[in-house]
Amino acid sequence: MSWKQTEYTGWGRHLRAKGEIARPERTSAFIRVAEESPCPAIGQRRSYGDASLNSGGRAISTARLDRFLGFEPETGILEVESGCMLGDIVTHFGPRGWLPTVLPGTGFATVGGAIGMDVHGKNHHHKGSFGLHVRDVTLALPDGIHTIAPDDPLFAATIGGMGQTGPIASARIQLAPTKGALAMVTERRMPDLDSYFDALDASEATYTVGWIDATARGDALGRGILEEGETGAGLVPPARRGKRIPMDAPHFALSGPIVRSFNAAYYRRIPERGRTVVKALEDFFFPLDKIHDWNRLYGKRGFHQFQCVVPLDEREALRGMLERVSDSGLASPLAVLKRMGAAEGGMMSFPTEGYTLAIDFPAREEAPEMIRGLIDMTAEADGRVYLAKDAFASPEHMDAMYPERAAWAEIVNELDPEQNYATDLVRRLALRDL
Repeated sequence: MSWKQTEYTGWGRHLRAKGEIARPERTSAFIRVAEESPCPAIGQRRSYGDASLNSGGRAISTARLDRFLGFEPETGILEVESGCMLGDIVTHFGPRGWLPTVLPGTGFATVGGAIGMDVHGKNHHHKGSFGLHVRDVTLALPDGIHTIAPDDPLFAATIGGMGQTGPIASARIQLAPTKGALAMVTERRMPDLDSYFDALDASEATYTVGWIDATARGDALGRGILEEGETGAGLVPPARRGKRIPMDAPHFALSGPIVRSFNAAYYRRIPERGRTVVKALEDFFFPLDKIHDWNRLYGKRGFHQFQCVVPLDEREALRGMLERVSDSGLASPLAVLKRMGAAEGGMMSFPTEGYTLAIDFPAREEAPEMIRGLIDMTAEADGRVYLAKDAFASPEHMDAMYPERAAWAEIVNELDPEQNYATDLVRRLALRDL
């Protein structure tokens, strides 16, 4: 297996790494290189910050390990290689009446990445996170192949464990039956933050998510558009063809006045009475995937995302965050508000019951201070930040936000005492320190 010196980034394109990357094409080669040179495995690098970076070290890319290995139509259990993208599963199995039980906001996320970050979707309040629907995981370790199931103590350290229990070769995941191959989506304006919270609490839809105008102020603070979706049968509209961003956008493209104008128009596109539309499954679950390389819209300096979850009784904490963001003029059009259900994932899983807010910020000089302030506010509200999106949290926050961190570190350090699987994120946040 050859190694190639490469400079690479996460999806945010701001933080960078240089190191050797191997790209095996077969599981047998993947297993061999994982045994001979233990190092982190990376997929499509859709984590925003430094979670998929290993500066100065090696990494194994799973991008070519994207095959379906077996499907049980009686049970809906699908076995796949770890580099298989979730969008490919939707495209192939959606018309056959099956979907991954949990889907994040991009179909380019791989199964291995979805396990390592224990991703959540538009139905966490009903179905929990991705890891709850994983039947077993096959790890490629220096001493050979290990298949672990939920009754294995290592399983809880692997789900949401950021790859620190070793490279994932394959997994068996539980698909869920669907009502059909399309999505019926009801869209409603939410005029302010209290209306938004109340609507999220009252929603009984299978899938619920909302866009929020992070530039709004005063009485309109927190306004946005709530989407409630169900799968259904009928004539399926074609998925929108992808467009490619050919170059990095200029600095002024996401200036404050432009973003405020765009957000106001986007909010008004929904009639006051609301509306129901029919979409292809891919367009509903992965709305931004139809714009290839959309991260280039933030310019050559890239962008950051802040995502937190705070308890249900901490509405005012989110109000304070939105006030701070709207006053700064740094927000982009991409901001999301959702409700999460109970925490049932792995030891280092992000999802826990509460409201989750995610906002993108262009990588300008003022952004780090802004985001660090939001992280501090999250900590004060007994919330946590999503490490798949993070670039600015500090080690001092980790034990309060992730109370099982130390116990998790003991498990992964015993498995990997030389910390061969550590990434830039793990080192920056001292996640494996005891």
